[in-house]
Amino acid sequence: MSHITSPGTIAAGSKKILLVAGEASADLHGAHVVRELKRIDPSVHMYGIGGEELRRAGMEILFDARDLSVVGIVEVVSRLPHIRKVFNALKRQIEQAPPELLILLDYPDFNLRLAAVAKKHRVPVLYYISPQIWAWRQGRVKKIARIVDQMAVVFPFEVPLYEKEGVPVQFVGHPLLDREIPALDSAGSLEAFGMKPGWPVIGLLPGSRKSEIERLLPVMLDAAQRIRKEYPLAQFIIPVAPGIRREEIETWVAQKNVPVTVVENQLHRALQVCSLALVASGTATLETALMKKPMIILYKISFLTYLIGRLMIRVPCIGLANIVSGTVVPELIQADASPQRIAGEALALLKSPERLAAMERELGRIRERLGAPGASARVARIAYDMLRKG
Repeated sequence: MSHITSPGTIAAGSKKILLVAGEASADLHGAHVVRELKRIDPSVHMYGIGGEELRRAGMEILFDARDLSVVGIVEVVSRLPHIRKVFNALKRQIEQAPPELLILLDYPDFNLRLAAVAKKHRVPVLYYISPQIWAWRQGRVKKIARIVDQMAVVFPFEVPLYEKEGVPVQFVGHPLLDREIPALDSAGSLEAFGMKPGWPVIGLLPGSRKSEIERLLPVMLDAAQRIRKEYPLAQFIIPVAPGIRREEIETWVAQKNVPVTVVENQLHRALQVCSLALVASGTATLETALMKKPMIILYKISFLTYLIGRLMIRVPCIGLANIVSGTVVPELIQADASPQRIAGEALALLKSPERLAAMERELGRIRERLGAPGASARVARIAYDMLRKG
């Protein structure tokens, strides 16, 4: 568990930036921004909420993001006491020793409340990776206009939504384009993973939050057992998401009678050997799309959260890969994300090279829709300009 602390010793004259990245993907994207900021000005002191990626980038971690990350309106209830404790601690920090800048990444319910505190104390607010106002709760844009000084958005279609309300906004491109995908030898990767060529490899990506893994990994593994009835030599691989311990995944795998290779810090290499991937809805769908790998998107939350969400969500699909490209990837949501349906959809794809090839072609067009590489450097420059303007 995280513990409440205060920023460490800060060199005289150093600018302070409070940064909040409440989830694994934001931890990774925030780390790139921190590195770029430190290239511009090594004296900048950054502290706040994050995980191991931000820690390695040189940010002082006051609270661990893993203790705050949760999916769903209902699911958050059990974490509320700790989330409130963390929020109140940051609120006191802003009131008693205001930073020169607050950078917020995603995590909107927490971050928009913190932005309001910062605004009250005249701390400039940069919001990177927008709340998904295009999908649900569109009224939040009016609140954002009052409390956020600058939006840095990762999808081009977000710009007019903010411009309409007079919010300063800049499309910076998607940070996933900043990640180099090395040229990999498929045969060598299979050998390194101890896997055999010639039979399908199916990736299992159950998410980066414990709640996602608890809901999705068991059904993925049950689906894998069903797939092996038709493809007895089918192989499965799980690239462990950042912030999740390998042992947690292996505990789930040990409960099922299906051989699975579990790897750490090798997402691209794992996806490279896959014929197909089963992917939890989220950033991982974009990462899989950028590898041009066919996939099935899965989404499963509590029934009450799902009912509430259905009333509020205004987009026809839920996976980011589909939102960017149009619906080219099958989505199995809630009851449809069952072992039977997942296995059936996977087998239908594996038996249709034409469908797999068509999906690869469509996914190949996503990269050009996400802008140019360099998002992290652009955000760092925006942040530093805001620091200089005070």
